[in-house]
Amino acid sequence: RGALSDAGRALDIGAAAALSTLDVRSSPALTAASSGTRRTAGVAVDLDDVHHVRKSTGGTVNDVLIAVVAGALRRWLDERGDGSEGVAPRALIPVSKRRPRTAHPQGNRLSGYLIRLPVGDPDPLSRLGAVRAAMDRNKDAGPGRGAGAVALLADHVPALGHRLGGPLVSGAARLWFDILVTSVPLPSLGLRLGGHPLTEVYPLAPLARGHALAVAVSTYRGRVHYGLVADAKAVPDLDRFARALAEEVETLLTACRP
Repeated sequence: RGALSDAGRALDIGAAAALSTLDVRSSPALTAASSGTRRTAGVAVDLDDVHHVRKSTGGTVNDVLIAVVAGALRRWLDERGDGSEGVAPRALIPVSKRRPRTAHPQGNRLSGYLIRLPVGDPDPLSRLGAVRAAMDRNKDAGPGRGAGAVALLADHVPALGHRLGGPLVSGAARLWFDILVTSVPLPSLGLRLGGHPLTEVYPLAPLARGHALAVAVSTYRGRVHYGLVADAKAVPDLDRFARALAEEVETLLTACRP
C-alpha cells in the first residue's frame, strides 16, 4: 500500500509538471546558455509601502512582492525591446514544508508553488489580483501537490529511479520553470558584523542551468531587500531591472491611492 501510495503521489506531481509546460508563454530574455559569469544587484524598498498596498488590495505581503517582480519584468522587457505582451513566465516559489523547530529528522524539506507571472497584463492592480488568485489556488492544493512539488518526488521514487532518472532531469529546470522567486527569512533582530550593525542584507539565489535571472527577497529592519543574480552575458542591464522593481512599488502605491 505504501509503494502504491508513493507511486500515485509521484504520478500526480509528474502529471501536473507536464501540464505546466503546455501553452508556455515565456520570453527569450529569461533563457540563457551559461556563460560561466555572474552579475549581481540589489534594491531596497520600504516595507510600510508594501503593507499599504496589501491593506488596500487584500492578500499577503508575499503576493505583493511577487506582483512587483511581474511588473518589473514587464518594464524591463519593454525597455530592452524584447516586448512583454502575451508573456506569462512560470515562476517557481519555494515553500518549506517543515518548521525548523519541529524538524525531525533535521534538514531541509522543501516543496514549491508554480505560478504564471502576469507580465503581459498592463494593469498593476490586475497583475496583483492574478498573482493573489494563483497563490490562493496553490495554497488550497497544499505544498505536496502540483507542478511546484517536483522536489518532493525524491520522497516517492525508489532508489533505482534516482539512479536512472537523475542524469536526465539534472538540466531540466528550464523546462520546468522560467524564473526563481524565493523568499529568504532573516531574524527580526538587527544583525551585527565585527561589532557594527548591518543596515542592508541582500539574499542571493542560485541560478539554474538555462536561466538568465533569479530573484531572492528578504525583509530586514523595516525594508524589503531584493537580491538579483543573473548571467552576466545574457543580462548586462541587471541594474535596470533593479530600478524597475522600485518603480513598480511606486506604481502600485499610486494605483492604490483614492
